[in-house]
Formats: sequence, C-alpha cells, structure tokens
Amino acid sequence: MSRFWSQRVHQLTPYVPGEQPKVDNLIKLNTNESPYPPSPKVLEAISAQVNDKLRLYPDPNSDALKQSLAHYYQLETNQVFVGNGSDEVLAHIFMGLLKQDKPILFPDITYSFYPVYCGLYDVEYQTVPLNEEFAIQPADYQIDNGGIIFPNPNAPTGRLLPLQAIEQILQGNPNSVVVVDEAYIDFGGESAAQLIHRYPNLLVVQTFSKSRALAGLRVGFALGHPDLIEALERVKNSFNSYPLDRLAVAGAVAAMEDESYFEASCDKIIATRNRLTEFLQQQGFQVIPSAANFVFASHPDKAAADIAQALRERAIIVRYFNKPRIDEYLRITIGTDAETDALCQALMEILA
Repeated sequence: MSRFWSQRVHQLTPYVPGEQPKVDNLIKLNTNESPYPPSPKVLEAISAQVNDKLRLYPDPNSDALKQSLAHYYQLETNQVFVGNGSDEVLAHIFMGLLKQDKPILFPDITYSFYPVYCGLYDVEYQTVPLNEEFAIQPADYQIDNGGIIFPNPNAPTGRLLPLQAIEQILQGNPNSVVVVDEAYIDFGGESAAQLIHRYPNLLVVQTFSKSRALAGLRVGFALGHPDLIEALERVKNSFNSYPLDRLAVAGAVAAMEDESYFEASCDKIIATRNRLTEFLQQQGFQVIPSAANFVFASHPDKAAADIAQALRERAIIVRYFNKPRIDEYLRITIGTDAETDALCQALMEILA
C-alpha cells in the first residue's frame, strides 16, 4: 500500500469483475455477455462516425440517444439519463440519491458492486436476506430506510420479481427512492419503466451490455421522474461532462432502432436457456428459475468449486462465488447452441 494513498483508498475493497482470460478456443460463460454479435446496423452506424469529427467533443447531453430511449419507453427526454455503462449510472445514483442519513436496503445475495459503491461514497447499508428459495420478499422492505436498490431479475440468482411485488415495495416506501436495476430484464420479465408515471420515487436502470450485445461499447441509462434525473445530471456534470463518445451514441441509437434483431437475439438466448435448464435438471442439478441470460445451479453430489475447476481444465469458464449461502452454486452464462452442447458434454464427463 502506498503512503501517498488517501485514507479512503486504504479503506476500499474494490469490485472484482469476471475473468477475461486470453486463452485460445475458450468457451467463456462467466460474464453474461451476449453470445451473438450486435445488429449489423450498429456496426454500420459506428463505422459512419469514424471520420474527422472525432477531433470534436461529442454532444455532452447525448440528446439523440435520450430521444430514442424516451420514444421507446414512452417517456419525455427529461426522464432519461445516460452514462458510460450502467455501472457508472449506478455510481451516480449512489452518490446523488442513495447517500442519505438512514441506511439503504438491498438483498444479501445481489450484485456485488452495491457494497463497493457504499464503501466508496460512505453510504450506510443494511442487507435484507432472500428467502430460502432465493426470492425477494416485498414485506421485508417495509422498514425505515434511506433508499432501496435491487436487480430484477436478481443477480446472480436470476429470479424475477413480478411488477405487482415491485409495486408493493414502492407503495410501502413513498419517501424513499426505489432503484430497480434491470440489466437482464429483456430475457423474460416486464420492465418497471411502465410504472414510472405512477411512482415519482421509482428509478429504473438498464444497460446495452446484455440484450443489445454492446458490452464493449459501455452504454447504460436510467429512467425516472425528472427530479431524480436532474440529481444524476448534477453529479455527472460535476464528474465528466462527456461520458458517451460519438461512436457509443451512434451504436446505441442504431441498436434501439433494430427491434427485430434485438427480439430475435433474446428469443434465441431464452430458448437455449430453457434447453440448458432441462439438461441440468436431468443431471441432478437444482436450477433456480431464471429470467436472465444465465442460470444459477447447484449439484447435490459434486462441489461447485470442483465442477468449475474441472470445466476450466476443459477450457470452459463459468462464475463461481465463494460466498455464504451460494458457495455451492455456479452461475452459467447462456452461450451459443454449440457452446452449450460443449458445456453439456463436459458436465456429463465430470459427473460420470
């Protein structure tokens, strides 16, 4: 540790992202990236922006993208915020909306970046245990708090909370911001964005990294009441006025416009997820019902860490979390059909 570090840096426990190993012929099922490429229209739009205008700053407000998102979600542009990936959007939310006098609430098994943000911004928090089936119980969030945040579907479990249950949380917390982190919503759920008109305390966060196949472009956004969006704009413009470059805006707009490609990609991933779930269950795995582009599974006779290592030896990597309650589960990203076939073959060998 450097003597030049600030006291806050000494205290930080940074987020550890999923591995990105440089291995030939690797089947990479550990970071929930799309197994399919972006829409060809996205690549065309990005290529068209590679010209002498790159010497100029991009639009600091990313108006073209905000207009596209507002149209898609039937909102006004002042109800849309965009940032450099949903992680940056979430960071601004923790600073601008969740840093309150009371502890915020989020599930005990959830996106592991949440406690990292709390450490960075000195936000007090309290974890709320999922039930024995790894589900969020709305009644558990009817306690005094400074805000609430949870993924839907949850990560890493993949369980979906229906809109009715989200409304129960919103109705029970009219004086708290409720943030619904929808990174995986397009793989089997209904977006809470349709509730924004009725709940001024609701903020919905999404990303282009998963269902839009643009993890490498880094585009995220938030939807909510103009007062909530204004808070994020104030933080953003105190941090980085140009979070999205010209290529990112052009690619993201094109992705929103190619609805048929988006729907076809999601349908293929859902079909493969269903097939993989059925296979895993036939092999004795317990599989948590998933509405995401991954499954969360545990085998009664074989340790999750051992399965993960055996897969790695076969050049297949999945995500293993050595954490309480979930240390016997693997999170497996949905790949292509060919990758899924290779995974299934490897698992049959390992379990034999």
